Amino acid sequence: MTVKERLAAQAAEVEVYLKERFGARMRERGVPESLLAAMEYSLLAGGKRLRPALCLSFAELFGAARARAMPFAAGFEIIHTYSLIHDDLPAMDDDDLRRGRPSNHKVFGEAAAILAGDGLLTEAFGCMGRAWPGIAADLVLPALAEAARAAGAAGMGGGQALDMDYTARQGVTLAELARMQALKTGALITASCVCGAILAGAGEEGVARAREYGEAVGAAFQIVDDILDEIGDAATLGKPVGSDREQGKNTYPSMVGLDESRRLADERVAAAVAALSPYNGPAAEFLRDLARYIVERVQ
Repeated sequence: MTVKERLAAQAAEVEVYLKERFGARMRERGVPESLLAAMEYSLLAGGKRLRPALCLSFAELFGAARARAMPFAAGFEIIHTYSLIHDDLPAMDDDDLRRGRPSNHKVFGEAAAILAGDGLLTEAFGCMGRAWPGIAADLVLPALAEAARAAGAAGMGGGQALDMDYTARQGVTLAELARMQALKTGALITASCVCGAILAGAGEEGVARAREYGEAVGAAFQIVDDILDEIGDAATLGKPVGSDREQGKNTYPSMVGLDESRRLADERVAAAVAALSPYNGPAAEFLRDLARYIVERVQ
């Protein structure tokens, strides 16, 4: 299979888990149907499921059964979905389209969208916790701590705050942009890789290499997203094109141009591939191909 086909196959695995396990548990626990409808509207809207694919692949790379890591992998997608719902709100990025459909707040209203995001973020950690007892508690607990840091104020939340602070601001440096994107986008991508390694008992070197790969891939992914906002199309991206420029966002293309942005993305992908140099097998091959696939979208 091509990397795109393998990514789609893994996304289908995650989709089944989210539908059959997560949604069913919410109904068993009596979550109001109006709230659950808003949560599932965004959670089951498709997408690449990149973060769970990374978590599952790193768990597999270091010898863990994919099924045992699935609760954690699904949890990362749930956290990611919460962030998209809140990012689209009028007080944040004010986007009306997400994954080719009206944003959550355009369908359910702002209050319901906020509550859907709140519910998803909190429930994600309950989902991750169900990796135990299939995986030992002394592995699940540090992985939970890693995921919490990545989703919180020192990670994704802080990155979104910086993004808002930097919007329409003059004088933002390239180093500041890189740090903001490393938090807003990169933190959760990195944690997905690191947690997969932790859950598999990869050891200090394995976890360090997973972190190195995740940081590099996260940087490349966001640079490519910046490029696609300039040259992509809404049908492919599933969201409006050109919104970064309209809102005065600081991005790689706006600061260094498209050609240099592509070069920097290629550089980060090379670093990700290099981090996996000691490893062989299907999971390692997929992870290397996935890193390269990220930049192929803008070649």
